[in-house]
Amino acid sequence: MTFTRLLELDVELTARLRIKEPQSKLRPFGIFFAHSGDSWFILLALFIIWLTTKGLWHQLTALMAAGSVGLAVIVLVFKFTIKRRRPEGKWGAIYRNTDPHSFPSGHAARTAMLAVIAAVVGPLWLGILLIIWAPLVSLARVWMGVHYLSDVVVGVALGIVAGLVVLELSPWLVSTFPFIF
Repeated sequence: MTFTRLLELDVELTARLRIKEPQSKLRPFGIFFAHSGDSWFILLALFIIWLTTKGLWHQLTALMAAGSVGLAVIVLVFKFTIKRRRPEGKWGAIYRNTDPHSFPSGHAARTAMLAVIAAVVGPLWLGILLIIWAPLVSLARVWMGVHYLSDVVVGVALGIVAGLVVLELSPWLVSTFPFIF
């Protein structure tokens, strides 16, 4: 299969998954999950938890925030190197205007990374919750038409690798930046 055919297949699969009708009962869920992975929202929530807790939650949120920032840099490098345009559409103007590039999905990468970290370091319930939430965010980005399916698949893979790297680096991060952890 040629690369061109893979891209055509990606466009076809993405079109099938997309919520097309504005009155669809799935649309509110798609909007909710598509926005729930926004970086500003996640970083704000992590910062509030970090400020108001000690112990495991304080360290966990610091680790997640550090990973989120580092991963954002990596995703942006990919996006501005590859420069794949987002699918055509009206929903998601904020994403289309501030970041016109879709590959890879930062939302998919970020939520997958958070799920990996939570599954290993956090309480069991949080790991399970984020393992369920991350694919919903990723699919919602396709449902709402701001990403192609391959954007989120690669984003998830990148997020899993990033989560494992953050976990591997965590002893060094904690010892180098003890005032954060």
